[in-house]
Amino acid sequence: MIEGFEFKPRYTFGDLVAIMTLLRGENGCPWDREQTHESIRKNLIEETYEVVEAIDNKDRALLREELGDVLLQVVFHAEMERQAGGFDIGDVSDGICRKLIERHPHIFGDVSADTSAQVLKNWDEIKKREKGQSSQAEVLETVPRVLPALMRSHKVQQKAAKSGFDWPDVSGAIEKTHEELGELEQAVAAGEKTAAAQELGDLLFSVVNVARFIGAEPEESLTWACDKFIARFTLVERLAKSRGIEMRSASPAALDALWEEAKLVL
Repeated sequence: MIEGFEFKPRYTFGDLVAIMTLLRGENGCPWDREQTHESIRKNLIEETYEVVEAIDNKDRALLREELGDVLLQVVFHAEMERQAGGFDIGDVSDGICRKLIERHPHIFGDVSADTSAQVLKNWDEIKKREKGQSSQAEVLETVPRVLPALMRSHKVQQKAAKSGFDWPDVSGAIEKTHEELGELEQAVAAGEKTAAAQELGDLLFSVVNVARFIGAEPEESLTWACDKFIARFTLVERLAKSRGIEMRSASPAALDALWEEAKLVL
């Protein structure tokens, strides 16, 4: 047991910071002391997705737990930097507080913003000024490349649209999708693998554009499609088993018939 540590009926954020300092200290945990920003990079991503899952499941108890896990990752990274002589959790807190104050001039200043749209417009303008961005192309380049591709596409398109580079309505986006599908079919027919892969990317990008126009989140739409596919596939398996059909050897027509039957139910 670490000398001087005080067990409490309820701990605070300050206690979390202190515990992490102990774990990373000279007599702390061997595993915690060995970690680097890079070694636990994936942990932050995984914990964030677990928070999202708790939100989707409307599980408050799990959400509280998972938010704690995300908070641990923030404190963990900040403690590494403190030990390296960089910044500490106080600097992190100071930075986000200053950002919130600066980007809410309608609350902490004399700027007027009566609608959410105006708030977001002011936010974007302040952010662009803070980062010294003189063109919208520079804004697009700030969208992290490590984001899931669908999410990145959506953000890039949203930011490009703010410069006026956009279709008047969804019909233009849908027409573009048909065009990209035709180009993909041509590349596939020609047996050009590299070109086909590139055209597939263009098709996916155009589909995301359609999602933006209809107010759908592409990541959520694809998640829903995956869930629907799994449910239908499960039913197809059950139907095949009940009728003595071996799916591995069944004809495409037979499998398609089972699929269409499943679609009537799910």
